Amino acid sequence: MAASLHAGDVLAERYQMVDLLRESEGGWFWCAQDAVLRRQVAIHLIPDDDDRAEALMTAARRSAALLDRRNLRVLDADRHDGLCYVVNEWGQGVSLDSMLADEGPLPARQAAWLVAEVADTLAVAHSAGRAHGRLYPESVLVDENGQVRIIGFAVDAALHGLPADRREQDVRDLVAVLYAALTGRWPGPDGSSVPPAPREHGHPLRPRQVRAGIPRALDQICDEVLGHRPQGRNGGGRTLSHLGHRPTHDLQTAAGVRDALEEFLGDVATGSTTLSVEGAPQVEGQQKAEPASAKVSTNGHAPVAPARSSTTDLPTEAGMPVFHDDEQVEWLRARGNPPTPPPALEEPAARPLFAPDPEDGTPVRRPRAPRPAPDQGAEYWPWDTSAGPGPGPGATHGGGSSGPLPVVPPARQPGRRWLRLAWVIGLSALILLTVVAAYQLGGGGAGSDDEETDEPSGAPPSAQVTPHDGVTATDFDPEGSPPRDENPELVPYAVDGDPNTSWITSSYLQQFGPGGLKSGVGLTLDLGTVKDVRLVEISVSGGSTSAEVYLGEEAPTDVSGLEPVGSGTDEETISVELDEAQQARYVTVWLTALPPVDSDFRGEIREVVVSG
Repeated sequence: MAASLHAGDVLAERYQMVDLLRESEGGWFWCAQDAVLRRQVAIHLIPDDDDRAEALMTAARRSAALLDRRNLRVLDADRHDGLCYVVNEWGQGVSLDSMLADEGPLPARQAAWLVAEVADTLAVAHSAGRAHGRLYPESVLVDENGQVRIIGFAVDAALHGLPADRREQDVRDLVAVLYAALTGRWPGPDGSSVPPAPREHGHPLRPRQVRAGIPRALDQICDEVLGHRPQGRNGGGRTLSHLGHRPTHDLQTAAGVRDALEEFLGDVATGSTTLSVEGAPQVEGQQKAEPASAKVSTNGHAPVAPARSSTTDLPTEAGMPVFHDDEQVEWLRARGNPPTPPPALEEPAARPLFAPDPEDGTPVRRPRAPRPAPDQGAEYWPWDTSAGPGPGPGATHGGGSSGPLPVVPPARQPGRRWLRLAWVIGLSALILLTVVAAYQLGGGGAGSDDEETDEPSGAPPSAQVTPHDGVTATDFDPEGSPPRDENPELVPYAVDGDPNTSWITSSYLQQFGPGGLKSGVGLTLDLGTVKDVRLVEISVSGGSTSAEVYLGEEAPTDVSGLEPVGSGTDEETISVELDEAQQARYVTVWLTALPPVDSDFRGEIREVVVSG
């Protein structure tokens, strides 16, 4: 039985067990060595009397018939010695869930390309009446050659007791994988190690509500498929608006999702590894290779897969395309010629170990000037002040060059330093006693009456401030490109009284200021009517953020020419307090510096409170 299998045991006189990878739901998943073909394989095992055994064999036959370069194929399936097993091609690489755990969400174009590859395989499978049945981030692998591979086609669903034909669920899971790649959150059913997506009214939030900077085209694809939006106008398909035109894609099919992603990517071809970008050369990728014959045996019979015409793999210089922040795409190429080596370092000039000999007639050593006796009132001077036996006018010093003699400090009377120090200490003590006595006589001590301490000191009490309610907010981006919006759907979170929600700016490649593309972005708060404004508190997150505050009775259209009433920089709360209350209806919070996030700059305001 499988429970007795250990590393080193041989299954069906061919597969040597190497490592038990997972054990769950009455089944085992092993990494094994194929003794015939001398290669690693993946083996799923369940007891032969398990209720899923027949469905697993059927799923193995359906998966083996799918001829697609991205599918990790079924190589063998059989029942032997009380076991039902399926042997799959081994995939060496990194799965999508591990990518998200190690590196966070993927860039938008990389996520779209990866999911378009999966969608193309599902479109081929669905056209042949086959379905994956259980697509998760763990099912998508990027191998060591940069190619996308799909794990557990049909077999994984059978092992979990799911029905065979789940093409409609495949489409939802496909878009859920796109959502996870963009946000790092999984909106699909339980079972993935990726953290679940936040939900509202039972549906996942739009990707742009979870992570700022996601393109609207990809946000709309996820929202229409996962958010239960109304269907489109053309034959039940869903519509996608992108780049100024309105093509229609049926997002209820894998082919429609693939076409929508290809439209977003431009000239990226998902059917092959050919990529065309404006200003970049086209590179031919690998074509679909002829799959090896799959042995699927049942009750001792082994049908042979029909022969297919072979195609020769074309050589390629690229693996996975490289997506840049400026939406440009290129392929990694091998360096044609190695760089020239750097020039050799110059040897430093030799330095002598000993000082050079003096000129002729100059003594090697000069005698030190005699030390004056203490009774002559002179102190010891450590430097050689002459070339002769004693000091005198016109004597030389140093290495023989002429110059003035150093000044010898005058003799001091013994004990005078201690007398001066004692006089300073006594004067300081006298001043301290005078201050303490004045404080006690002035009523500051413990003997003052309680009534006197209750009297006002004459200073005006600090003004009390009251937060204004009913405040609304709009995003303010006068220097941006049309339509000049800055995540308007997140703006209400900045004034909803909940510090756990926030408004997030777009991501910028440069910091604001004279060297950036903008001087800033912000929010305009409407108090409803003209009111007193004394204090504006801005709760921020993500790092050090700088902000300026402007007041006015009319909504501003720009900040140039306006004078801020205050500014500040902080990592948590920026407080702008006015000396006197000012009348205003509109309060503009203008962010002038954003904290760095990854390789970009992005600001986040959790709450803005205006008090008068």
